[in-house]
Amino acid sequence: MRKDLHEQNRRSWNHATVAHNSHKGDQASFFRGGGSTLNPEELELLGDVRGLRVVHLQCNAGQDSLSIAALGAEVIGVDIADEAIAAATRLAADSGIAARFERADVYDWLEVAPPGSADIAFASYGALCWLSDLGTWAAGVARLLAPGGRLVVMEFHPALYLLDERDGAIVMAASRTDRIWHVPEGIGDYVAQSGEGLARDGFEPGIQDFHNPEPSAEFCWTLGERVDAIARAGLVIERLREWPYANGCRLFSQMIDAGHGRWVLPPGLPPVPLMYGLSARRA
Repeated sequence: MRKDLHEQNRRSWNHATVAHNSHKGDQASFFRGGGSTLNPEELELLGDVRGLRVVHLQCNAGQDSLSIAALGAEVIGVDIADEAIAAATRLAADSGIAARFERADVYDWLEVAPPGSADIAFASYGALCWLSDLGTWAAGVARLLAPGGRLVVMEFHPALYLLDERDGAIVMAASRTDRIWHVPEGIGDYVAQSGEGLARDGFEPGIQDFHNPEPSAEFCWTLGERVDAIARAGLVIERLREWPYANGCRLFSQMIDAGHGRWVLPPGLPPVPLMYGLSARRA
């Protein structure tokens, strides 16, 4: 486990979160008016959450957590970034949606969480690439879940590591043999690039030409490694789906808006899966 890189990522996320939130409009009013940031794909995987205990692991600034809570779930959101948890806590209070947020490294949180205290553990959109030890994470999730409880993962597909953007074109990435992807420029302002796709409450210009002063590091896990870690933790894989589009996030500047908040690759590229969804149950 690379706690040193977790802390470095925390610092990078603290800066990025401020930039990301600067582009979002009146989020509290959006939620008070019945708005939701959940997409059909994760809603289908989550199912009916009314009365269930849901833990949103690596919840970022809490918009999806509050969207789940608004459906009637009892929600705890956990994230390593101070700015994310502070923003989520403010948004919960301002929107009037009951949810609790806790700042912690996900590994530390899972280690002390009461066993069997969640009906659903949810991880979404850019979460697993920040995990330095999949096996320990999956084992912690399995302990967290009550009998019959489920892990629901809605994620960007690791096939994206095959692609890169150079000179205004999406091309095959150079060979990557390192399992840790060090990014000197840190976490970027993907909300600015995605516009209303990630700012459903109304896009604001916010911080311009954001440059993150803190580098970041991602961990490059294959889809097989992710599924294998979950299965080895004793969870039974019930569903695994892939989609050729990305919800909300414009991952490359050359991607095309396909409507309904979905971004697709331009013509001429192979139909690489861009998202996957997984549901696994504790016996």
